[in-house]
Amino acid sequence: MCYLEDEFVVGDGDVLLAVLDVGTPGVPVWIAGPQFMTWQHTQLLIDVVAGGGGFGLEAPEGKRFLSRGRAFTAAEMRLLTATPVLTGADYARRARPQPSGTCIVTGGYDACAITPQA
Repeated sequence: MCYLEDEFVVGDGDVLLAVLDVGTPGVPVWIAGPQFMTWQHTQLLIDVVAGGGGFGLEAPEGKRFLSRGRAFTAAEMRLLTATPVLTGADYARRARPQPSGTCIVTGGYDACAITPQA
């Protein structure tokens, strides 16, 4: 769900998945720590589709979020394990991720390829 920044409490153990480049300062996407442990091997794609219902900012617009995923390949997992996980506690201490080329696309299941960090 989508919340105003001051209406969502990020837990110390929550994990930052991405910061979407859809405005200033950007929109952080969080997942609960235990959920991350389950889904860390999965590429997550978040779509906005027609159909309301829910409690987030998207509901009055007649929209909802739909997530899709696929398992990362072994090569992708090697690249990902080199990138440290950023938790809610880290974020509260003003730690921020390095720009990574977050992909925002209008179509294409595998449009966001994982590339090595320099």
